[in-house]
Amino acid sequence: MVSTIVESLGMVAQPEIIAFILLGLIAGIIFGALPGVGGVLGMAIVLPLTIPLGGLEANILLVAIYSGAYYGASIAAILINVPGTAAAAATTFDGYPMTQQGDARRALGISAAASAIGGGLTMLVLVALVPYLAPIVLAFGAPQIFLLALFGIVMIGVIASRQSLIKGVLSGMFGVVIMTIGISPVGPQVRYQFLPESAEAIQPMMLFDGFDFIAILIGMFALGEMLRIATIRGQLVEEINVQGSIFAGVYDVFRHPLLTLKSAAIGMGVGSIPGVGGSAANFFSYSEALRSAKDAMSFGQGDPRGVISAEASNNATIAGSLIPVLSFGIPGSAGTAVLLGGFILHGIQPGPELFGEEIAFTYALIFSLILGNIFIMLIGLFVISKHGPLLGRVDIDLLIPIVMAFAVTGAYALRSNWLDVATVFIFGILAFYMVKYGYSVIALVIGAVLAEIIETNLNRSMSLSEGSLLIFFDDPLSLFLVAALLVFALGPYLGPKLKQRFDV
Repeated sequence: MVSTIVESLGMVAQPEIIAFILLGLIAGIIFGALPGVGGVLGMAIVLPLTIPLGGLEANILLVAIYSGAYYGASIAAILINVPGTAAAAATTFDGYPMTQQGDARRALGISAAASAIGGGLTMLVLVALVPYLAPIVLAFGAPQIFLLALFGIVMIGVIASRQSLIKGVLSGMFGVVIMTIGISPVGPQVRYQFLPESAEAIQPMMLFDGFDFIAILIGMFALGEMLRIATIRGQLVEEINVQGSIFAGVYDVFRHPLLTLKSAAIGMGVGSIPGVGGSAANFFSYSEALRSAKDAMSFGQGDPRGVISAEASNNATIAGSLIPVLSFGIPGSAGTAVLLGGFILHGIQPGPELFGEEIAFTYALIFSLILGNIFIMLIGLFVISKHGPLLGRVDIDLLIPIVMAFAVTGAYALRSNWLDVATVFIFGILAFYMVKYGYSVIALVIGAVLAEIIETNLNRSMSLSEGSLLIFFDDPLSLFLVAALLVFALGPYLGPKLKQRFDV
C-alpha cells in the first residue's frame, strides 16, 4: 500500500499534472463565480476537449474544475447575494451581510480557508478509507448493483424535483429509456425497429449505436444553460467594492476548529448519499451550527461562523460524492455525472478495478484534489480578494456564442459524427423546456448514465435466477436496498399522511 501511495504521489508531482490542476481550478472558479453558470457547464464544455489527453490528465482536469466551482460559487454569494450554484445558497445568509458591513474581504478569506481545509481534510479521510472500500464493492453482485442503481434514480428524483416526485422519477426513467435505443449491450438485438424485416435496406442505421452519452451531457448542461441565460441581458452583475481584511477571515476559521471539522464531516457524509449533494450539505451544516451556537442571534446578520459552516461543508461534499462514483459508477449529482462521462470517454471502469489494478489512479485523483485545495486557499487569498468582482462583469452576448461554439465543436470531435451535433441541439432544447415545466434535467442525466448498469445487471440477475424475481430478496443486503428504495419512493406520500394521523 505504501509503495502505491508513493507511486501516486509521484504521478501527481509531475509538472504537467500540476499545470492541469491549476488550469482546472481557475476555470472552475470562474465558472462557479458566474451566477447561473456553474461548474457543471464548465465540465461539460471541457469534457470533449480532453479526448487527446490521457485518462489521468483528463480526469484530474475535470475534478479540478469540479472542486474549483464549489469554491467559486461562494464568491458571488458573498459579494452580490446570488450564489453561483445552489450549493452555496446558505453562504449568502451571513456572507452578504458581511459585505454590506464592509467586511467582504474577511468573508472571502473565510470562504477560501474553510473551503480548502474542509475539502483537504475530507480528502485525507478518503485516502484512509480506500483500502476498506474494496471489500464493500466486492460484496455487491448483479442484483445488488441493479437495486442500488434504481435507488439512485429514485433518490435523485425525490430531491431534484421537490415539487413533484412523479416528475423527478419520470425524468430519471426517461433517461434510461433514451439510452436503450440501439443495439442491446447484452445481446445482438436492435431495439425500436419499427419497419418490417423486408424493409431492412431502408431502416435508418444512424442510431444503431444509440445516442452518445457525452453529447447528451453537452446538450443538457451547456446548450440548455445558454438558452436559459439568453433570457438575461447585459452583464451578470454590476461592479462591487471590496473592503475589509482577508487574513482576518483566515483567523476566524482557525478560531473555530471544532465548527470547521464538524461541518466538513457533515459535508462528506451528506455528499456520499446519491442525489443529495452540496446544497443539502450546505443547509444541514448551517442549521447544525445555528443549533449548537450559544449566541445564535447573530446568525444571518454577518456572523463569520455562518460562512465557516456553509463553506467547510460545501467542498467536503466532493470527497463524499466520489465514493459512489469510484465504487459503483453511480453519480449522485450533475457534476459527478459529467466526471463519470470522463471515465467512460477514457475507458476507465469504476468498481473493483479502481481498488485493485488501477488503485494508483484512484489515489492520484484524490491526491490531486488535496493539492488543489492548497491552491484554492492561495488563489482565494491573493487573487480573488482583489479581482473577484470582475468575474461578474462578463457580457452575456459574448459568453453565449463562445460556449455554443465549444459545445458544437466538442460534440463533433467525439466521433466525427454529425448525429452527435444534432444530439446536442435536441437535448439542449429538451433541457430548456424541462426546466420551464418543472422536470429535472439532473434526474434525466443520472438515468441516462445508469441505463447500461441497470440493463446489464438486470439481465445478469435474471440469468442467475433463471427468470425468478426472488433473487432481489434472498439476502440481507438486497432486502435492505429494497426497503430503502420503498422508503424513499413512498416517503413523500406516506410521510405527511402519517404525521397528520398521529398529530390528530
